[in-house]
Amino acid sequence: MASKKDLKKDIDMLMSMVLNDCFYVLEYNPKIDAKAVMKIAESIMEKHSEFRLRVNHPDGKDNPKLVKKYYNELAADVLTVADEAFEALSAEVKKVA
Repeated sequence: MASKKDLKKDIDMLMSMVLNDCFYVLEYNPKIDAKAVMKIAESIMEKHSEFRLRVNHPDGKDNPKLVKKYYNELAADVLTVADEAFEALSAEVKKVA
């Protein structure tokens, strides 16, 4: 299993990539629905905080198998949330294209 430190860095990197894309779209596409894009950015910021808290509080600390499963599920959740945010942002861009 990777370290908690690396997992936190991965969460930070992935969530910042989504936020960067949101702000890029807002900056360079004046026709975009700014409220919808900001809603995506807000949800990413909330999820970022949630994921960082989840890293520090694993379930089943006594059982290594449960801990490994917990962190695998956490990593999958992070990827799912980032993918959904990118899809939502892409949909907003396609509306004005």
